[in-house]
Amino acid sequence: MHEETAASNRPAPDTTLPSRADASPAQEAFDLDGDRLREECGVFGIFGHPAAAAITALGLHALQHRGQEAAGIVAFDGARFHSERRLGLVGDHFSSAATIERLPGSAAVGHVRYSTTGATILRNVQPLFAELHAGGLAVAHNGNLTNGLTLRRELIRDGAICQSTSDTEVVLLLTARSRRTRIIERFIDALGQIEGAYALVALTNKKLIGARDPLGIRPLVLGELDGCPILCSETCALDIIGAKFVRDIENGEVIVIDSSGVRSLKPFPAQPMRPCIFEYIYFARPDSVVHGRSVYDARKAMGAQLAKEAPADVDVVVPVPDSGVPAALGYAAGCGVPFELGIIRNHYVGRTFIQPTQAIRELGVRLKHNANRAVVAGKRIALIDDSIVRGTTSVKIVQMMREAGAREVHMRISSPPITHPDFYGIDTPERDKLLAARMDLEGMRRFMGADSLAFLSIDGTYRAMGYSGRDPRRPQFTDHCFTGDYPTRLTDQEAEPEKRQMSLLAEAS
Repeated sequence: MHEETAASNRPAPDTTLPSRADASPAQEAFDLDGDRLREECGVFGIFGHPAAAAITALGLHALQHRGQEAAGIVAFDGARFHSERRLGLVGDHFSSAATIERLPGSAAVGHVRYSTTGATILRNVQPLFAELHAGGLAVAHNGNLTNGLTLRRELIRDGAICQSTSDTEVVLLLTARSRRTRIIERFIDALGQIEGAYALVALTNKKLIGARDPLGIRPLVLGELDGCPILCSETCALDIIGAKFVRDIENGEVIVIDSSGVRSLKPFPAQPMRPCIFEYIYFARPDSVVHGRSVYDARKAMGAQLAKEAPADVDVVVPVPDSGVPAALGYAAGCGVPFELGIIRNHYVGRTFIQPTQAIRELGVRLKHNANRAVVAGKRIALIDDSIVRGTTSVKIVQMMREAGAREVHMRISSPPITHPDFYGIDTPERDKLLAARMDLEGMRRFMGADSLAFLSIDGTYRAMGYSGRDPRRPQFTDHCFTGDYPTRLTDQEAEPEKRQMSLLAEAS
């Protein structure tokens, strides 16, 4: 059983945690999503369909949870490439007929973005495009290259001109520099030089190309609509357009789609697969299926395992919406305690909502979450969330439960403590800003003001996924945020800090 601590009284939260380096305390109090793991990116591509751009826009809409800062589509009409890239949500820019008409052609690739490398500015919005000797190449990328900065410095030293601060541009530049003859050979040559995590979808004059990193850290699936092949990040993007799921792209696989059909290439030495465990815990939509596993069922199983490891003597189980709901259902079933929606989420509050005064700003998390007093008052509650990053949101939610009349608040987290930052496409704070890296379990409980606190163990996470536990010699998942076991070299992190600067140009976003 995972360690648990408890207090007999109701402690005042000890909120002595540093603010974000780029935000004032007032801004941090108002940043409704600043204490969550930020999504990665989503990619989508289709080949041979007369409504390619419209279908891509719908697919990106289903993948919007993977990035809300920018979206883009590049289409090819047989003669020219057409690009639309915009800051903001897919529905804000790609829902009009006029926009889709500016993207003619039967092949298209698209991207939704949250910036993990490079600022949120238009020149970084993907798909990125380059004109090569062999023709045009548009690339959309989910993940992060751990040697992207190192390669970028080498390319610039050799005369390359970088137009973005995105590590995705390195793939374009390496492809352009390759001395191989055919475009697919040049693309594979580029892939052979990069490290880290990637799911890439690329469009050339004649081909749609997909590629997945050798460990399969980032997801990519193959689908089909009306006989036309599709590549995308999650199965939910296939569901929204009525497409058929064909299979997952394998780790280290390069898939080539053209008028002659679909070809699979395995250009790199085989390695054991290690997909990112956070796809199941947090990132993928619950209605997606990742590597044959229902994300919804996996989250419920994590909640049920948590109930075995850290039961609580409570009257009601309450999820922190929306991501904590499946785990809370599993926890409630495992404990035999009623599940109730003790927190109601306002889905119409965005990150850019402007608060006019400090008094309003201090309302903080209530703009997004509000206690359901009828469920909470007078009850001992188990509060279920999927993860804790800085912990500041947890403080506010526990306090909200107290103010709504909860007798006791027992915090349960359906993943292990996050003790290490990510370098593969998840935007995590530096280690000294991660709550679990700074405090022990009792310190975190006091910080949040909970009566007790418990996390799912690392072995329990693996049991929920159908394994007997974590194999430390050959881990089944990429789980470095919990274990510090990074599966690839971190070349850029080993470089001198002054060599990590992406650009000399400061640009208004």
